[in-house]
Amino acid sequence: MIGSPFHVLASVDSTNNYATAEVNAGIVTSGSAYFAMEQYAGKGQRGKSWSSVPGENIILTVVLQPPLTLSQQFMLSMTVALAQHDFFSKYAGSETAIKWPNDLYWRDRKAGGTLIENILRGSQWQYAIAGMGININTPHFPPALVNPVSLKQITGKEYDSLALAQELCTFLDKRFNDLPLIQETVLRNEYKSKLFRFNEPGLYKIDGEFFTGIIRDILPSGLLQLEREGKLLELGVGEVEFVKTT
Repeated sequence: MIGSPFHVLASVDSTNNYATAEVNAGIVTSGSAYFAMEQYAGKGQRGKSWSSVPGENIILTVVLQPPLTLSQQFMLSMTVALAQHDFFSKYAGSETAIKWPNDLYWRDRKAGGTLIENILRGSQWQYAIAGMGININTPHFPPALVNPVSLKQITGKEYDSLALAQELCTFLDKRFNDLPLIQETVLRNEYKSKLFRFNEPGLYKIDGEFFTGIIRDILPSGLLQLEREGKLLELGVGEVEFVKTT
């Protein structure tokens, strides 16, 4: 069961690093969760950092043994994103969305991010290290951050971030247990139904050039299919930037 055992760490460089070390030491089981009160060298997508005031937000990593092949990696990414959507929308409501590939959004603002790192043994996908950072109680963000939002800003309420992290594990557990039973197309269709800007015009940037595009599909590989001036582009993570317009 995801969240059993549930480890609470006072301070750590990165929960993903800590969990990976536990796996490499052979002292971890699938479902183990690591929650940090403080993370001083958190990792985000494409080498970005992620920081948080101690105890304020969810800083959580879970160790998973996916019942999938390496060619099905995006199914796990969608599963984790949908579980976070299930959790956050319970409190923030129907304006919760998933920004491709697996960011957590509310309206057009970022509420959380995910970094999944894989541990392989030869060609075998042994473990996935799924790290999640979700803004819970942050009242104000640094001006340099473009579009962040916290659950407290949305609802006006203060939360117990540790208790919410444990609750998030129950949503992850349900989605993960359903994974061997669900067809890829069914999972992907549900993912697309929650997707930020799906089939809606939006502003994007590629190689410094701004343009209006429309997300038309997400391919089984996880590539984004973006329509630009009547042509369909297939883009990977880091190849296109979503531009905030409000």
